[in-house]
Amino acid sequence: MDEIIHHLAVFISRLWQIHIFGEGNTRTTAVFFIKYLRTLGFSATNDIFAENAWYFRNALVRANYTNLQKGIHETTEYLEVFLRNLLLNEKNELHNRNLHISGLLNEEKVDIENEKVDIQDRKVDIESVLSEKSSDFSVKTAIHIHRLFEKFGFDEVFGRSAVMELLELKASGASKLLSNLVKADIIEPVSGYGKGKYKFKK
Repeated sequence: MDEIIHHLAVFISRLWQIHIFGEGNTRTTAVFFIKYLRTLGFSATNDIFAENAWYFRNALVRANYTNLQKGIHETTEYLEVFLRNLLLNEKNELHNRNLHISGLLNEEKVDIENEKVDIQDRKVDIESVLSEKSSDFSVKTAIHIHRLFEKFGFDEVFGRSAVMELLELKASGASKLLSNLVKADIIEPVSGYGKGKYKFKK
């Protein structure tokens, strides 16, 4: 059964990655997958997808994201845990925090002894910002959002030039990303800092 679950995880992650469904790619992939599993004899329902929508989405991202310079490799392990709950009725805990790679992407080494982190400010992370948003982003855009949030959080203001520098994008690419994030209600324009400045929306 382990081999079957691994095969299914690879199959659905690759299907999702090519963005075969034009609108609502993640949601439509889930519906397709449920129907496909039923043809294989599994009694799959939508419940686990509905209850763990953001985990499923992030597990798909992790199954497709590689950054060799940072030692990050694509892995289906999180999707497989999800599938074990779905198909074998296991009760594995599905926590988004387990999928985070933001610490690996951070190039600065933090001296634990001298660096005190305000836990209250860090309690709310990007997952809570995005979990209620209905937009389906590409893998690349999802990674960009996480990197932006890791850098700026809820409190810091940023503009196009900062996005260009952090994500190594051209002006047009940074503008398009900012526009898409505003439309998705993830960031909002702020005044008093000059033209074209934004913050993550709580």
